[in-house]
Amino acid sequence: MEQRHAYLGFNLTAGIGPSRVARLVDYFGTALAAWAAPASELSACGLGAKSVSALLAARERYDLDAEFTRAAQLGVSIICIEDAAYPALLHQIPQPPPLLYLRGEISKADDWALAVVGTRGPSEYGREATRRIAGELAGAGVTIISGLALGIDAAAHTAALDAQGRTLAVLACGVDLPYPERNRRLADQIVQNGALISEYPLSSVPLPNNFPARNRLISGLARGTLVVEAGERSGALITVEFALEQGREVFAVPGPIYSPKSVGTHRLIRDGATLVTCAQDMLDGMNWTMVSAQQEVRQAIPETADEAVLLPLVGYEPRHVDELGRSCGLATPTLLSTLAMLELKGVVRQAGPMQYVLAR
Repeated sequence: MEQRHAYLGFNLTAGIGPSRVARLVDYFGTALAAWAAPASELSACGLGAKSVSALLAARERYDLDAEFTRAAQLGVSIICIEDAAYPALLHQIPQPPPLLYLRGEISKADDWALAVVGTRGPSEYGREATRRIAGELAGAGVTIISGLALGIDAAAHTAALDAQGRTLAVLACGVDLPYPERNRRLADQIVQNGALISEYPLSSVPLPNNFPARNRLISGLARGTLVVEAGERSGALITVEFALEQGREVFAVPGPIYSPKSVGTHRLIRDGATLVTCAQDMLDGMNWTMVSAQQEVRQAIPETADEAVLLPLVGYEPRHVDELGRSCGLATPTLLSTLAMLELKGVVRQAGPMQYVLAR
């Protein structure tokens, strides 16, 4: 039995969410140890009687090997928070999902991802702005993330696909039953050029409470979030709240001043969100002027022995080239060329004249 089996078991157990799974793993040391722990130990770590009963019942009810087999037959991958394939950006958010279900693939190209969200009932202006901006971003090598909902979400996914780019859809239901049904053909297209992603078990229906939790993953998988048309109480604003909590950038498209569909976006701009009229505004705001070049270099050039020596010495406090040279022992020409390559890959950046920090 692998760690993933234990995480899958917890994911199938009602009332055992990300925070409780984290508490269990912290207390018992591993997910496997927590899954096998006796009731007395589970109570001792702080689980209530109802949760303990649910966990004990889940052990008897579920055949975890059969669940993995079922997923494979449906073309679904299951990855846990300890797997190398788990998205790095999600490790950084509060309460990251312990388990993810994927239809499709997440790739290294998705390190450069931006979320595009907005109303389910956009105006033609909103649709056109989404098509233009999301399409230009995808054409520049940026992965577009959204929630597969009608309206702005669907327009963003479609624009990315039309630009031959990548797009990820985060669902509030099982990835085998994408919702809404009207977008299932779009979902199939996304699987071929990105992935459907969910933290909810197979065959889960889209319950109302699932959508806010889903929104934290939309923002969590992206380095920034763009809002196109959001009313005063739009669900897109919940995604923005998560993005701000996660320390991610927020962008907004202005709309007609009399449109109720733009009340939310105008408030975001007033409160400090970056005003966006084209994709370049976002690329500039993220300092992503060379996204495509960075991706090509990262994929074409493997990590070298010189990079392996240098990278551990670069942190989030600026270090001068001379200091790095003394610490790593590389000759100056080798040091400078290695730094230049790492900068082109988007791994480090200059924080001042000849001073370098990690870019992410």
